[in-house]
Order: sequence, then C-alpha cells, then structure tokens
Amino acid sequence: QVHLVESGGGLVQAGGSLRLSCEASGDTFSSYPMGWFRQAPGQEREFVGAISRILQGRITQVDYPGSVKGRFTISRDNAQNMVYLQMNSLKPEDTAVYYCAAATKGNFIFQDDRARAESYDYWGQGTQVTVAA
Repeated sequence: QVHLVESGGGLVQAGGSLRLSCEASGDTFSSYPMGWFRQAPGQEREFVGAISRILQGRITQVDYPGSVKGRFTISRDNAQNMVYLQMNSLKPEDTAVYYCAAATKGNFIFQDDRARAESYDYWGQGTQVTVAA
C-alpha cells in the first residue's frame, strides 16, 4: 500500500509560480509511474502531467497536456520518495485542487495510460492552488 501526501499549494497572483510536492511511503517508489491531476469545482478531474519510472540509462518519460505544456514541469527524486510539479506562468484557470497519484499495477503502459485517472490506484488528499487575476 502507498500513502501519498501533497504539499505546496496556496494563493498566488497570475503569472506567479508554485512548486507542489508529493511524498510517497514505501520502498518501491522508483518502480512505478506517478501522475498529477487537478479538479476544479464542478469539473471532472483533469490530467496535468505524468512521469514514468526510471528506464534504462536513467531516462524517464514525461508527458503533459497542451494546457500546461511549457509552463509545468514534473520531476521525481527516487532517493527521497518525492515527485514535484513546478508550475510557472500560472493563470486563473489553473485554480483547482491538485492531486498526485501512483500507478503501482504492473499492467500500466505509460504511452497508453498516463493521462487516465482510472489507471492510477493510489491518490493523495489534494492541495488547493488558487491563482488570483
């Protein structure tokens, strides 16, 4: 079982930056992909970014939707069991509760499953991000 705890949310002016952190429990963190999602009031949960486990040659895959590409960066520190979401050039429409998620099932295929919330089996409690105009 994996326990995820997000932190780093808050109130920021449009154009500002925030870095979200997610700490995972357990000793197999490096072996599974991680994702970030967000949910605004009255809207469905939306994919924000994903990072694969470490692949051969220490390469990781990352992916973002068009709405945040170029502004958000996901990274992971396997030694610390941490995944981060650096958010720059924030916009009011980025306001939402942000969740990190872990995909620990062995049948997760990064190219196919990275943006699907149902592909992740553990979720954090979320952290609120509010971007003021």
